[in-house]
Amino acid sequence: MTTQSIAPVVHERTVRAPVDTCFRVFVDGFGTWWPTEHHIGENREITAFTIEPFVGGRCFDTDSEGTECHWGTVLAYEPPTKLVLAWHIQGDWQVNLDPAKQSEVTITFTDAGNGTTTLRLEHARIERHDLPENVAGPVASDGGWPFIMGRFADRVEGREPREAGVD
Repeated sequence: MTTQSIAPVVHERTVRAPVDTCFRVFVDGFGTWWPTEHHIGENREITAFTIEPFVGGRCFDTDSEGTECHWGTVLAYEPPTKLVLAWHIQGDWQVNLDPAKQSEVTITFTDAGNGTTTLRLEHARIERHDLPENVAGPVASDGGWPFIMGRFADRVEGREPREAGVD
């Protein structure tokens, strides 16, 4: 059986902060800007969002009972210009750690001059997932990567990150 290719979801944004600051906030400050409503698993309060800063590191949420949900893995860690994550969340919103079932999220940080950085996020290989259309649609929607990258921009530029449904 041949799997139909799904075009990558791409989102670019230029922010008023230097490259090294952007990379540091994206990885080390992940929990300061990632939206708390964007998690899977039990319906508990999420107390931490973490990206372990090394190849093979986990991307995970920790809930109020200390339970961790490992939803991604660091595939490339090249400070301060590139981060690649395996995305383990399937179209049924369950985690599958099988590498054959993961998509890839590549974030590049490029100096745009005058203390600004262009972030380019590409979510590719979505067709590898179970129910890939249930991944592609939501991540491309206004409430997906555009919203999430807006929250990142707010944080790195010193504003309180926007809430879902608020522009």
